[in-house]
Amino acid sequence: MKSIREIATQALQDEAQALTDLIPLLDEQFDKAVDLMLHCSGKVIVTGVGKSGHVGAKIAATLSSTGTPAVFVNPLDAYHGDLGVITKDDVVLALSNSGQTDELLRFVPIIIHMEVPIIGMSGNPKSLLAKYSTYHINVKVEKEACPLNLAPTSSTTAALAMGDALAICLMELRNFKPQDFAQFHPGGELGKRLLTTAADVMLSENLPFIPATMHLGEAIIKVSAGKLGLGISLNEDGTVAGVFTDGDIRRAMERWQAAFFDHTVSDIMTRTPKTVTADARISDIQRVMNDNKIHNVLVVDEKKRIIGVVDRYACDI
Repeated sequence: MKSIREIATQALQDEAQALTDLIPLLDEQFDKAVDLMLHCSGKVIVTGVGKSGHVGAKIAATLSSTGTPAVFVNPLDAYHGDLGVITKDDVVLALSNSGQTDELLRFVPIIIHMEVPIIGMSGNPKSLLAKYSTYHINVKVEKEACPLNLAPTSSTTAALAMGDALAICLMELRNFKPQDFAQFHPGGELGKRLLTTAADVMLSENLPFIPATMHLGEAIIKVSAGKLGLGISLNEDGTVAGVFTDGDIRRAMERWQAAFFDHTVSDIMTRTPKTVTADARISDIQRVMNDNKIHNVLVVDEKKRIIGVVDRYACDI
């Protein structure tokens, strides 16, 4: 008998294979479906029954949060008033693994009568859903991950992934930006990182300005008092001449030893430090820090004069 891990491994391998097998199924029908959704002047109505309905609800949520207005409508509810949400400006995305689901197929003629285009998504390109769809997206899987080949597993994963593929294509075509995403996710941590700017979190008072001519022995005291782990040297016009960190100081002490106290700040400072503007988003600042393995960035104005410092702790919002 297989172990629990062996069973789980097989299930994951089966579902991974199902996703890989979708790639050759991408065709002109998929292209046209994306174009139809892209140029839809209304919204995308996603519909499905049972497990397909659960997948459809998630696809609708993903579309809505990435720039394509969408709403999920259960075909069973459509017969009791929910049809009012559908207009001729909309596009319907209908999900059914078999493409033969009775409840969904009874809904399709109503949509056709309303002259609303239908994008069908099923695992059967010869199904009635495929026949009556304006465009059909094939999400056929060879077998379910279920050992009985009955429970919707690989098939629901395939439909969910294809829905993500639609959303991502639309994001790219709409040139959907991080700030656009933040507008739809203002309450969570991601929204905060995308909406918060350097001006909101930077330190601008009592910054550790240290002349480049100061000897390192005295500079150590200044850096310690500044509590940012760095010192900043300025040019006469207020622009940044260089930056040095407590790490630079330690490395200099190891290198020069007794001669350390003979050197000045100008001998160890970085003359081209990383800077950002006050309107830089925290998400972008984090990327700069991570890419350059640094803990602080300087905030400068349009004339490159320093106005603040953002440290890594300020980005942890």
